[in-house]
Amino acid sequence: MDAQKEALRRIISTLANKNEELQNFLGTVDRTIIGLQDESCKVTSELELEMEKLSSALEEKGVELREAIVEETQRKKLELQKQLSDGKFALLSCEELLEFANQTLSISNEEEFLKAAKEIKERVTMAPAFRLTTRPAVSESMAKYSVDFSMERSALQRLHFLLVPKAPEIDISSCIVCDNIISFTWQPSNDAACATSRPTECYDVEYQKTDVNGWQKPAGETPWEKICDITDTKVTISGLKFDTCFTVVRVRAKNKMAAGEFSEPVTIETRAYNFSFDATTAHVDLKVQGDTVTWEPQGVKSHDPRLKGKENKSSSRSATPSPNKTAAIRAGRDRFSGESYTVLGDQDMIGGCHYWEVRPLADWKSLTVGVAYRASLGRFDQLGKSSGSWCLHASQWLQSSLAAKHNNRSKALDFLIPQRIGICCDYDNGDLLFIDIDRLRLLHSFKAKFNQPLVPAFTVWYGGVSIATGLQVPSFMENFLSRTQSLTNLLQ
Repeated sequence: MDAQKEALRRIISTLANKNEELQNFLGTVDRTIIGLQDESCKVTSELELEMEKLSSALEEKGVELREAIVEETQRKKLELQKQLSDGKFALLSCEELLEFANQTLSISNEEEFLKAAKEIKERVTMAPAFRLTTRPAVSESMAKYSVDFSMERSALQRLHFLLVPKAPEIDISSCIVCDNIISFTWQPSNDAACATSRPTECYDVEYQKTDVNGWQKPAGETPWEKICDITDTKVTISGLKFDTCFTVVRVRAKNKMAAGEFSEPVTIETRAYNFSFDATTAHVDLKVQGDTVTWEPQGVKSHDPRLKGKENKSSSRSATPSPNKTAAIRAGRDRFSGESYTVLGDQDMIGGCHYWEVRPLADWKSLTVGVAYRASLGRFDQLGKSSGSWCLHASQWLQSSLAAKHNNRSKALDFLIPQRIGICCDYDNGDLLFIDIDRLRLLHSFKAKFNQPLVPAFTVWYGGVSIATGLQVPSFMENFLSRTQSLTNLLQ
């Protein structure tokens, strides 16, 4: 019976997974249909706009050519009209002179005849008819304004959609994930026609974080991040926070005119240790805001002996909150109190190797960072004072000091206080390392046999710290881890 139930549970689990996969697939198809309609409307609008531009260009060119014909016609008409006016005037003058010459032939007096003949001769010499060309100044030909748009018509008839480059292919074997950096290469398409007409000029890469191992995009997923105009066939994506299990990458080619289809997406595993401050564990005087925790006392500074004599004198009324206010502040705070200004991380470590970083904020005085068994700390317990917590303590109160603490034992460390502390916890091998990241120096390492869920732990007094999570174990940690495998710390 139990075996059948277990088999049925496995079948149910398989069906549930398949059901979720099909739901994601159907959602992807629905979104693809919507996207197809949107894309169709977009390209149709672009086509109409291009046709309008083409029609407008033809109309403008037609207006330009017509104006050229009209201007030439008017120029020729003006010249011919001037010739016509001059010719009419010359004809009239010639007719008058001809009539006068005919009359002169009938003069019998020799003196008068000679005088008239001389006048006629002078007038003939100056007559417009003899100075006027008898050829038209311009011809009626308009041959230079003839047109033949057969080639252009053929070109218009050849109008078609742009030849866009085909999708490249990502080389899966080239995908490398290291130090929160993703790098990969791809092969361009071997489409000879497209390469000849409009060769690929650059590429666009997109990547998307997801917790789903597959190409379907569940609803509500983060949008694609873009890296545009890559001229090489490889890319390196750096500065990533691995806060999801996978990162999907894809690439498309672009020529001068258009971008092609995206390649088949490739899913790359990008697991890392992610956690946040668990505000429900925070001391009442600690303010948790995103990746930062700061010490902000609620008006009861005098309970900390380090502040005695340092605070300004004020009335007890202003220094001590009312019982009602104190109760309201502590509502829901079932963890750290007193001088244990502590807050824990919200994700347990039960195996594997984990890494995160801590940065002190400005004007800090005292901080402690490390790991602890969640169940081992009481409300008033301080980190490093129990067998269930391992930590690095730094102080700038009165004088600078750095120490490793565990089980109420402390070891002074002769190092400058780092501005960035890397913490690496190899749960399975029992290694806990603290690294000065800026100097790549091992500050301290603990060797232990972890047997309960661990959580990151922080104590802040005056000032604050910020954390960086979603980080892979850096490659440089391999050297530090290998050197500590055979060492056992004296404090254990």
